[in-house]
Amino acid sequence: MDYLKEHNLVTVEDLVIAIKASPATIRRDLIKLDEQGVINRTHGGVTINRFIPAQPTTYEKIHRNQSEKQSIADIAASFVLAGDSIILDAGTTTLEIARRLTHMPLRVITSDLHIALFLSEFKQIEVTIIGGKIDDSSQSCIGEHGRLLLRQINPDIAFISCNSWSLEKGITAPTEEKALVKASIAEKANRVILVADSSKYGSYSLFSSIAMSSFTDVVTDNKINKDIHSQLKLQNFKLHISNNSIK
Repeated sequence: MDYLKEHNLVTVEDLVIAIKASPATIRRDLIKLDEQGVINRTHGGVTINRFIPAQPTTYEKIHRNQSEKQSIADIAASFVLAGDSIILDAGTTTLEIARRLTHMPLRVITSDLHIALFLSEFKQIEVTIIGGKIDDSSQSCIGEHGRLLLRQINPDIAFISCNSWSLEKGITAPTEEKALVKASIAEKANRVILVADSSKYGSYSLFSSIAMSSFTDVVTDNKINKDIHSQLKLQNFKLHISNNSIK
């Protein structure tokens, strides 16, 4: 368990080397821990059960994995062309994307109050906030009012952020309203791009939002587990790794 706490995801082979026990012993112990709900076994290996019960606040998230978010945002922003209409999901990674687009004429639709206020200072960017009830943890819009607007637009690109993602569970959210808004953001865009750092992989929350098969692109950082990286490369979406450290 100490070894698992220090690593995002490990294989049986990793544990054999770290603990110096046989593969059969390791597997028996993992079965017991899985039955107790302590760990989560996936196709890529084993991780601690990383259930996220509540939405982290923007303040809690803004200082986490900053360099990874910035490198992800560098790649994501490169996909945007002058004149595009884009949706920016609520989140600190999408806020980093917004910071890189201020020189372009764009139409930006967002659920995030921080992004809307930031971009509203630039005259060449037309900003629309989807409206509705404000989620006090993320300072973003939720509810049917915003989802109605999202169903009426056809953007070039939708950038989706998240607190948790995996091939098995897709994108999940702690509340039904957050899950539904994210799903609506992805519904009609020509290109749907997940921007998520590797520390969030393997985590999950109660409500399913978007299946990984719905994405055209996934942008993550070079700390992603090598086995997971190999699995992601086999999917239909295009995988982009920041810093190009993993080929």
